[in-house]
Amino acid sequence: MKREVVITGMGVVSPIGIGLEPFWQSLLAGVSGVKVRPEFEQTDLPFRLWAPVDDFDGRQYVKPRKAIKVMSRPIQFGFAAAQMAAEQAGLVDSGANPDRIGAVFGTEAFFADPLDVDSLFHKCVTDGIYEDAQWGQHFMREIEPLWMLKYLPNMVASHISISIDSRGPSNTICHGESSGLYAVIEGAELLQRGSADAVIVGGTSCPLGLTGMVYRGPGRLSKKIRENPEQVVRPFDSARDGNVLGEGAGAIVLETREHAEGRGAQVLARLRGYNSTFGLPQSDDFSQAVRRCLTTSLEESGVQASELAHLNAHGSALVSEDSLEAAGIDQALGDVPVVAHKGHFGDIGAGASAIELVAAIQSAITRVLPATLNCDNPASDCPINVNTSQATTEKSSVGKLACSKTGQVCSVIVDSVV
Repeated sequence: MKREVVITGMGVVSPIGIGLEPFWQSLLAGVSGVKVRPEFEQTDLPFRLWAPVDDFDGRQYVKPRKAIKVMSRPIQFGFAAAQMAAEQAGLVDSGANPDRIGAVFGTEAFFADPLDVDSLFHKCVTDGIYEDAQWGQHFMREIEPLWMLKYLPNMVASHISISIDSRGPSNTICHGESSGLYAVIEGAELLQRGSADAVIVGGTSCPLGLTGMVYRGPGRLSKKIRENPEQVVRPFDSARDGNVLGEGAGAIVLETREHAEGRGAQVLARLRGYNSTFGLPQSDDFSQAVRRCLTTSLEESGVQASELAHLNAHGSALVSEDSLEAAGIDQALGDVPVVAHKGHFGDIGAGASAIELVAAIQSAITRVLPATLNCDNPASDCPINVNTSQATTEKSSVGKLACSKTGQVCSVIVDSVV
């Protein structure tokens, strides 16, 4: 890497804590945010369980306040996480050149709340039957003029840029569950290319809305909806059978070391290397993609596998995907400890890998390795060293792996300088 990329701030909005410290303490305490969804409590639908962010009020973070009217829930999450990260980094009002500050966020399709168009649907009903042909004639009169702005994926980076007067590169990455980590890589590339001096990166998602749930279907969700909710999501465990849906966002401030030290910022960690690739899902190609990605990231970073304190894995808790991922990890890293955090907060979609990277960085800083929640009996088809109890370490380097169900694979290597 031609220019050293460092991390100066982190922020997180998650089902187990809002803010870095509450989130981290919940990870160490083994807290799960998975619970019964009240409106489905009396049903046997696969959507009966979820992992929501409770007690979140976007008005505490959104500035100017009037902007919240055009922010859907995931946009508010991403904005809040970015504000926390920028505050820790001391980036706002730091005197940094706004033309050299960028924003890159991983997102996905933000589905509209059906209640937003409830009155419009009723206008299209005649004698109790909904008629598509009536939609066009009522749409322009009934829909709010700025309605679409609430759901555009690129609006997260846009609102962040406007808020902190960032006039540098602004981009949005949509690669499913790996989107947040891809945003980190793209942010680092901007710094490497000399296009920016600092970039706020991260990922956000809220796949809990009814429209999105119906569209995506229940295929990846656990069928154990009547068991203890906190114990349902089981990455790399022999009893794993799927995930639950969660929501949240993670954000990180990346800077060149020269820029961070020039403005007197505290450097928390440095990004040593990264890589991305692709492998056909549900096949050995996927395992080989994981192996190649991790091996190349290590080669670029100059870090040996034996120097890693742990790998923060994707750990989808699906039977075949965990097995394939584990095979690739085993080939690349051998006996390196592995942790996976989806047992705490389910599948957060585009926000997951950014939140999990925040956890990995905090682990490197504190030298504490959280346990993998609910991996009580590591599966024989997952030949990796899953960390099942909290541990301490003297090593400061960690890896983060992210995968998507459509085959994107990416990884980064980070070490702490604290």
